[in-house]
Amino acid sequence: MSALATPSTGTVTTVFVRMKLALLRNGLRQSTGKSTAFIGTVILSLLAGGLGLLVMVALRGHRYGPDAAVVLVAFVAVGWAFLPLFIGGDETLDPGRLAMLPLRPGPLMTAQLVSGLVGSGPVFTLLLVLGAMVTTVHGTAALLVAVLAVPLVMLVCVALTRALATANARLLNSRRGRDLAVLSGLLVAFGLQGLNLAISRMADEDGSLAPVGTMADVLRWLPPATAVQAVRLADEGSYAWAVLALAATAGALALLLRWWRGTLTRLLTAPDASTLQNDAPTERTGAGREGGLAGRLPTGRTGTVMLRVLRYAWRDPKSKMSWATSLGMGLLLPVVMAVQGGSSVYVACWAPGLLGLLMYNQFGADYSGFWLVAQTIRSRHDALVELRARTLAICLLGLPLTVLVVLGTAALLDDWAGVPTALGLCLALLGSMLAVGAVASAWLPYSIPQEGAMKSVAPGQAGLAWGGIVGGMLAGAAIAAPVGLLANWWHGEALGWLLVPIGFAYGLALCSLALWVAARRVAETLPEILAAVSRG
Repeated sequence: MSALATPSTGTVTTVFVRMKLALLRNGLRQSTGKSTAFIGTVILSLLAGGLGLLVMVALRGHRYGPDAAVVLVAFVAVGWAFLPLFIGGDETLDPGRLAMLPLRPGPLMTAQLVSGLVGSGPVFTLLLVLGAMVTTVHGTAALLVAVLAVPLVMLVCVALTRALATANARLLNSRRGRDLAVLSGLLVAFGLQGLNLAISRMADEDGSLAPVGTMADVLRWLPPATAVQAVRLADEGSYAWAVLALAATAGALALLLRWWRGTLTRLLTAPDASTLQNDAPTERTGAGREGGLAGRLPTGRTGTVMLRVLRYAWRDPKSKMSWATSLGMGLLLPVVMAVQGGSSVYVACWAPGLLGLLMYNQFGADYSGFWLVAQTIRSRHDALVELRARTLAICLLGLPLTVLVVLGTAALLDDWAGVPTALGLCLALLGSMLAVGAVASAWLPYSIPQEGAMKSVAPGQAGLAWGGIVGGMLAGAAIAAPVGLLANWWHGEALGWLLVPIGFAYGLALCSLALWVAARRVAETLPEILAAVSRG
């Protein structure tokens, strides 16, 4: 009985590896769309890893080749630390699912480490790490150190992912944790863009890979990049320092395993607070429909729908991710392009283009709860009011942001003469994107699964989703092209100020026509839309 209650490390490891292989194999046996996406991801990761390996091989003998190897391994470790928290992982990543099984921390850690080395992600990482070592190795001593460094780096990456996932398992399964992941993802995106700008500025001054050397001076003594530094030191004949650098990586792995074991033990033995009853009832107070933003919205169905959309954007994790991405990237991309030397104030058009994507698949964002909305739509007028209110909710934040981005881009480029034409074009583009999004929502609805951070489309509907978005973006740009021609002709001219009301009126007319057409379609095909958005 004791053998059954506490299975051996080898048995647990074998089960986990077989489970991981089964998950990979099942990825090929599901719907055509999901299988295609799975195969495409595997092929893309292998091609990217192979390309990275070739690039590092090409840097062999280059002055900054070893520095590039150090930076590459450091960034690979950062990716392993944070990306699984944002994009999710396989079912073996969450030890909370295994809390009811008779597993001790030691065998469970070994099994998770070994299973973490199976898949396209580890193969991609292995190719990059091998490339980093090939760039650095030149002698026999360095080769011997590299033989030890490669598995150490891989184990540190996997242990880092598993330890962080274990430490944040309950947090990330809660609503607060998902909100934190959204915020962290945006902060990481802004940080990467800031790093990109800094590297670009440094590269402009030197015209070489000197920024890589500057970064390597800091990263070379941080594990697991110390493993690459150990290979480099061994190649230079500094064997004592090479041993110390390699020991730093091994020590980091030991500390990770110790921390992981502690958090894993607490997770498997401590009670889940979500299952405990709170004996002290609390009073819930809050603003009613009359207070705050709700009190300033229109009355009737329009205000109710707008409030519902805005509450979804604040409370629902996937809606929050969509809104945060569109608002954040719509603000970030024009600024980055302007700072990097963008020659035109019209890079501000990225903001309305991304904001317009929020209008796509409006009913899919309601999940299976769309049936409640469908119960309230009994005529074309009801459908029109519903779609119009959703559009107004996007404009409530989209219009001020568009104006802000245009003014900010003009300030960065010192092109105040282009403000009126750029603003008029952005208003027209926002209207055209919202118009196409309304039509696409009525004709091409698809389901968004509620579970899974990266499952934004139900199996079999990926082509429908991507086709609608890409086609809609092209159609929106084409529809706004006449205003773009006027902006090109009137840029810097006195007539340019006429483009602001023209662009606003053009976008408003497009939205009005599209909403009328889409409302008719929605009123006639409510059962079909409900079936389409309830698949996931």
